[in-house]
Amino acid sequence: MHAVDLRQLRYFSALADTLNFHRAAEQLHMSQPPLTVAIRKLEEDLGTALFVREPRGVRLTAAGEAALPSARAALAAADAFRDSVRQGAAGLCGRLTIGFIGSAIGQLLPRIISPFRAAFPLVELTLAEMNSVQIVAAIAARRLDLGLVRLPLMDGSLVEIAVIERDALAVALPAQDPLAGHATLPLSALSGHRFIIYSPVSVLNATIRLACQSAGFTPRIAQEAVQVQTILSLVEAGLGVALIPARSARFATEHVRIVALDQPIPIEMGLAHAADAGPLVRNFVAAARAVYDIDTLSQTEK
Repeated sequence: MHAVDLRQLRYFSALADTLNFHRAAEQLHMSQPPLTVAIRKLEEDLGTALFVREPRGVRLTAAGEAALPSARAALAAADAFRDSVRQGAAGLCGRLTIGFIGSAIGQLLPRIISPFRAAFPLVELTLAEMNSVQIVAAIAARRLDLGLVRLPLMDGSLVEIAVIERDALAVALPAQDPLAGHATLPLSALSGHRFIIYSPVSVLNATIRLACQSAGFTPRIAQEAVQVQTILSLVEAGLGVALIPARSARFATEHVRIVALDQPIPIEMGLAHAADAGPLVRNFVAAARAVYDIDTLSQTEK
């Protein structure tokens, strides 16, 4: 018995629907003789008749009746396969594994994911919290598709970077600190304070240390922490001051004062991904950039 192909199943299904060779041929956009030959060949290959020929058309045999649901299911599966291929090629379906640093979870990550899910509902997202170094290594090893990282990266040569958010460091002080009432502060004003600083795995650790050195002092470290919420809690407890992303000020309680630096220290967040990333990743990056562009526009208009 020969294998049955999709073309034969289409011919069989069309004839079963119309029960007329002429109408089936019209539905298939072909002439009737080739259809007649194809159905006869299909029956010969199967070794059984699928239709009973009558003067005004045809009717299904018992074998034809039994085979019709399977034929329709196979055609539907083939159509679904083609749709999946098209959607996958366009980045409309599939799975994305995304790494993110802890400071992204409070505001940046939800702001990107919500519109992305609305635009690409068939894409499954898997999220994993890591530090920037781990994210870059996982992307290089193909364990992650992309990741939200703090810039600059210690080794950015392994990935491509799309900057999606720009921010600046601000000073977090206990409310009772004498400097807490200032509108702005020079970084050097903090030289006598103890610092709550991000752990060494964070890019911000090196950024803050370098900034302090440029301001003429080496920060005295009282405590290291990973999450900005933890850092702010330690500041509130009076253990020291901290430099945090200005956008993270919303996590501060009334017992912590956030003061801008008179000479801003810019920081950036970016999306890291492999250079040969596919359409799923490219769509996510475009969605993230669209959010950033909207934010920039709204801030400009205020």
